[in-house]
Amino acid sequence: MPDLRIPVSDRDHILGSPDATIELVEYGDYQCPYCGAAYPIVKRIQDELGSRLKFVFRNFPLRKIHPQALMAAVASEAASLQGKYWEMHDMLFENQKRLNYSSIINYAEHLGLDIIRFKLDVADINLEKKALSDFESGLRSGVNATPTFFVNGNKYLQDWKAPEFIQFLEQAK
Repeated sequence: MPDLRIPVSDRDHILGSPDATIELVEYGDYQCPYCGAAYPIVKRIQDELGSRLKFVFRNFPLRKIHPQALMAAVASEAASLQGKYWEMHDMLFENQKRLNYSSIINYAEHLGLDIIRFKLDVADINLEKKALSDFESGLRSGVNATPTFFVNGNKYLQDWKAPEFIQFLEQAK
């Protein structure tokens, strides 16, 4: 039985080919410094594996230690409603030290989002519920820290910072 209790579905944000042979799921927190360190590694993995990789990011905001993480997660979901999820995802990680409300609004403006709609969407409780449902699915899959990675449904227990991570992914079927 795979460790990932909630399989990837159309409710997820998927980057890459849905038919890719390698599925990498990250449970992450936009304010977590370790997730910030993992961000360029994941980008490099995407570049190296290309069409063989399907990448999924699920929100796992650690609200007690990262007070702006949930707001950032909701902002990514709000951007998704305007077709800019991955652009906001990248913007949040690239500006991880500035995740306050006014900064997030500036990022939305920079991405060309409809700001009135974005502000309304950020206030929508349903988007917060979606982010928290990702969190719950992570708990069900044994996630207790960020980032946590799953490769083809199995929890990756080794060091994701090491070159062996890419080697492991290249061998995944």
